[in-house]
Amino acid sequence: MPFHEHRGRSLAKAATYRLVSLISDGIIVFAITREYSITLKVVIISNIVSILLYFIHERAWNKSAFGRLRKENLFK
Repeated sequence: MPFHEHRGRSLAKAATYRLVSLISDGIIVFAITREYSITLKVVIISNIVSILLYFIHERAWNKSAFGRLRKENLFK
């Protein structure tokens, strides 16, 4: 049986990764602009788009067999 990752797991991975990115993006944007309102707008828009793109990317890779071995092939 091939490996299968559920959508919920992909979504959780995407969200936690974006949380780390949100914090680092916020620090960088604020260091450049020194404006809370601009920082907030840029970080929110950037991270919403990035979460969606990462989720789509992750689901596309789940459909690919590239680099995977079936369980029965692991012991041969």
